[in-house]
Formats: sequence, C-alpha cells, structure tokens
Amino acid sequence: METLSEQPWDVVIAGTGLFQSLLALALSRSGKTVLHLDQNSYYGGSEAAFSLDEAAEWVEQVNQHPTRTPFEDAAIQTFQVQSSGSHDDVLDHKSSGRSSRLAASRAYNLSLSPHFLYTRSELISVLISSKVYRQLEFMAVGSWWVYSTGSLDEQKHDGGAMRIFHRVPGNREDIFSDSQISMKSKRTLIRFLRHISKDEEEQDGLAPEDLSGPFTGYLSANFGVPSELHSPLLSLALSQSSQQDTPASFAIPRVKRHLASMGAMGPGFAGVLSKYGGGSEILQVACRASAVGGAVYALDTAIESLTDAAKDEPNGASDHPIELRLSTGETVRSHLVIGSPWDLPIDDQPDCVKVARSITVASSSFDFLFPVTVEGAPVPASAVLMFSGDTLDSPSSPPVYLRVHSSDTGDCPRQQSVIYGSVAIPGSAGQELLERAVDRLLQAEGPQASALWSLRYTQLGRLGDNRSSCSIRSYSPNVFGFPPPSLDLAFEDQTVDLVKEAWIQIVGSSVPHDEFMIFEDREGTSDE
Repeated sequence: METLSEQPWDVVIAGTGLFQSLLALALSRSGKTVLHLDQNSYYGGSEAAFSLDEAAEWVEQVNQHPTRTPFEDAAIQTFQVQSSGSHDDVLDHKSSGRSSRLAASRAYNLSLSPHFLYTRSELISVLISSKVYRQLEFMAVGSWWVYSTGSLDEQKHDGGAMRIFHRVPGNREDIFSDSQISMKSKRTLIRFLRHISKDEEEQDGLAPEDLSGPFTGYLSANFGVPSELHSPLLSLALSQSSQQDTPASFAIPRVKRHLASMGAMGPGFAGVLSKYGGGSEILQVACRASAVGGAVYALDTAIESLTDAAKDEPNGASDHPIELRLSTGETVRSHLVIGSPWDLPIDDQPDCVKVARSITVASSSFDFLFPVTVEGAPVPASAVLMFSGDTLDSPSSPPVYLRVHSSDTGDCPRQQSVIYGSVAIPGSAGQELLERAVDRLLQAEGPQASALWSLRYTQLGRLGDNRSSCSIRSYSPNVFGFPPPSLDLAFEDQTVDLVKEAWIQIVGSSVPHDEFMIFEDREGTSDE
C-alpha cells in the first residue's frame, strides 16, 4: 500500500474548512500535487454539519480538547414533550403541521456555521465558473422579521404571530404595501433607499458623507427615519452590535448589498442556502472535485510538527523544504503548507471574538415565516429573525438573530424546523438571551410548538467589522495560515479574495491569474 511519505508534495492543506476546501478546488486543475489533511474524522471544521449522534460525539470532543477547535462550552439538551402518547395525539400533530418526536439521528443535518449566500455573492460566481454548482441544490432565504414589543396576549387578538413579528420591507414595493408603516415614514424610507442606491457616477462631485457615527443617528439626522424603523434597517445589515455601537460605515454597504441582491436570481428573495447542511455541502463538493483532480485526502490525520529541513541540506536549498510529522507516524515533505490556526502546530494563536450560538430542533413548521411575497417566487426555506436587546429585557445588549430552516433545507424531517441562534455575547449570558428569543418564537407559534433538542456552544472567530484580522498570515516563507472563521451571518466575500491570494502564491506565474476558478468541462463528462 502506498504511503503518504513516498512522494514529496507541492502543497499540504491542513483542515477541511471553507477556506481550505475552496483552495483545494482552485488547485484541482493546476497540476500540483496536493495532500489535504484533517485532524478530525469528518469534513468541514467550523462549517461541519452533523446528525444527532455525530453532534453528541462532537460535543464530547470539544469539551475534552478545547484548544484544537474554535469552539468552547458545548452542551446538548433533549426535551421531554408532554403528550398523551395516543394514536389520535400523533395524528393531531401531523395534521397541524407539527411533529412532536425526534426522528432517527440521520434525519438531521445540523450546521455549526449556517451562513447563507447573498445572490450576488462572489462565491456563487465561483461555484458557477468552476462547474461544481451542478452538484448543489439551493433554496431561497425569504423574509426578514423583527420581533415587536407589547404583550403576547394583546397581540394575539390582532393577527397572532404575524402581528408579533413584523416583516421587514425588502424593496420599495414592500414599503408601499406595508399597512403598519405610516405614509410619512414610507416617504422617509424611500428617500433613504434612493440615496444609498445611487451609483458611483451619481456620487461624483458630491462631498463625502461622514459615516463614522451610529447608523441610527445617521438615519434620524439625514432622513428623519423614525426610531421604530431603525431595528428593521439594522436587521438588513445583519449587524451583530447594538444600535448605538453600529456605525453607518458598517451598516450602509450591507443594506445596499441586501437591496442589490433582491431579485438577482429570481423574484422575492435576496439570499440562498445550499441544501443538506449549507456550507458543509459546498465544501464537500469542493473536496470531491479536488480529489477528481488528483488530490489525496486523509482524515483523522493531524500535523504534529513542522520543521524547515532545508537548512540541514547542502546549500540550504530544497524544492520541498518543510518536513511534517503526522499523527499517523509518517513524515512527509512539502513545498508549502497552509491551514487554519487550529490545524497547524503553532503557538502564536490569533486574537478572536466569541459569540454564543445554539441549534434547536422544534416541533413546528412555522409556516407563517415563509410567505411567498411575489407572484412566481419560490416558497422560501429559510427566514431571518432579529430580536433587539430591549425586546429581550436587555436594552444594552446586541441583537439576537434566529435563522429558521424548514424541512425543505434537508436539515430536519417534515413538520419540524431547525432554529439557529447567534448573539455576540459569549457564555451563559449569551445563551440566556438565545433561550429567551427561541421561547418567544415558540410562544408565538402556539402551545403545541416546543423544543425537542438543542445544542449550545461558544464559537471563536472574527466579526465583519474587524477587517484588519482578515488576512493570510505568514509563519515562515513556506508556512501560511488562513484567518479565523467569519462569524458573520452571511457568507463573507473576502473569503474568495483570500483563497485567490493563496492560489496565486502556490501557482505563481504558471497559470494566468484571471483564470482563477474558471474550469472547462472535463473531457467526456459534464460533471465532476
């Protein structure tokens, strides 16, 4: 049997996260010898997706070896649902769009980092030009919702859950058709949207705006947007900071991104997500394409040490100067090594922020969250909900975001949903806010809706407002590290830029740089 050490490698990629897997895809037509390793027994790193049993194994691994992953304090809870257990009771749940029992473990694909793609995302262009989109199925991310204040009992007399959660207008048509926004407020919103939608030519000759202050102050001072509309606009920016801590310079480009994406791939939606585990499915398709191109994969294989072996050779020169000792006992040589901070044996770990996250399997389909708002639009499979801190009895806290995935995503069985929660507060304080938000959603759906299972954890990474931390790090002339994973709720386009930067470092001038991720069909096939 051939061993990994029998040949030198042009590049060793450590970890199968999104950065590394996209780099492997980019190298799949380069003619380079690629060894792709992962210390885990599964693909994905921080973007992995698990069944229920796999999630339990992951929790045990995280808590036993907290320094090997960008996660901490993981815990699972299974809830006992009150039920008569009769045949009629089961039929009632099924007929009402609810399933009050957990299905088999493999019926779930639960993503640790469930980000979605805006329809104008650079990654979508890459998936198309590299031809791997053919192995993916995308679902629409539909409406954005904000949780309203006021007592549940008061609001149930006027529209139930639809009244508690206000749908955020996604374009001008939505604004004019919204019966809960006054005509005066509609005019201020249209003025704001018209202003930020101006192209660069229209901005020529105008003095640059001061965007250093809070976004809410910018809205009030420049456009007279009333305070009750600040949270809906912040939700379109997906800001994970509180209102007072979100600068206009951060929010405005992201609101523009949302507006520009609406309708780009079809009517009625601005974002998409990959079926069966989101980013996990994308990276596995990328890895399969790399394997077709000749890359060698080895899971359960960690890099225990890196040595510059060239210094001990004549003239100190070698085409493959890095010697890697693997956890399997083998030693391999490579020209270049690149991976994440948690996959390389380095002591200099990057600074990270921490967020609290949760995954909840719920016994309801939450149909009210997935309206078809435009004729001819697909039925959405995901919705985004924002709870400002004041609606969760914590006015100074950053907002809580819940992303609800229906069974159409392949994340759960029919008549159930998966609720992904995130808040930029780590530990027990963040988990308490997540629990409040999930409880309010379940209460809005009705007494039969309940949590069946939940996973809670803290994730380490970087937020989109810290651009300085998003760069490839050089540990030596031949060893490089990708930045920590993004904690943003939507895919970060700078990921593609960094992958291209690493690809250029590897291929040099042997391939024109404008051919990055542009692949022709392989001879005799239309697929990988």
